Amino acid sequence: MSFFKALSNLFTHSDKNNLDQSSIPEVLGLRLGGVFELDELMLKLNEEFYTFEGAAKTQFIHAVGVVELGDNMRLVRYYTDDEGYIQLLQEGTEDSGVTEVSLWYFFDNKVIDNDSVWNDVLANNIVNETAKLDGNIFNKYWEDTKPIFMKETTYKDKGYCKSTDQFSMLYSRELENGFHEELILTAEERSVNDRFERYFIRSTGIQLKQTDFKVVA
Repeated sequence: MSFFKALSNLFTHSDKNNLDQSSIPEVLGLRLGGVFELDELMLKLNEEFYTFEGAAKTQFIHAVGVVELGDNMRLVRYYTDDEGYIQLLQEGTEDSGVTEVSLWYFFDNKVIDNDSVWNDVLANNIVNETAKLDGNIFNKYWEDTKPIFMKETTYKDKGYCKSTDQFSMLYSRELENGFHEELILTAEERSVNDRFERYFIRSTGIQLKQTDFKVVA
């Protein structure tokens, strides 16, 4: 199952809320239902170094996730139809508060269907000194010795939203082009009708300059 399909399936009838669409973050022109384009030259020159392949130039935003980090900081994630998302690190709510932009793609996701596997993932799969993916070694980037907890609220069209708990660790590797690629390992869970839906997700990302993409709709 693709991650985008899994994301869509996570929205149920109980997720429907009377949301004011204007309350969903719109940052740097990015918005729910919007469209942006990646710079083709940037991709052509660098994509051979990345784990992800075949990134679409034009991408449609189908969901928006928000993670409140405290101290007036937040992550805003614009999920696309291309199995990934653009993530903004932002102080406050103004465009001027954006301090980092990154592009992420889902490598894979696995359903966790029992408590013992979930506990093993949390204890042994999230935090290690290194992580291996697709033949490459990533070094642990965050200094924490336990998974970092984040709660994400994700908004979809027609007034639907959901909340998930995420336990993550960030890794990084240096690329031959002088840049870095990041890997985030996440154990994600959500309670639905008194039972947990759980996933182990691996995603890779790169830093973007604001000139590396443009909003077209």
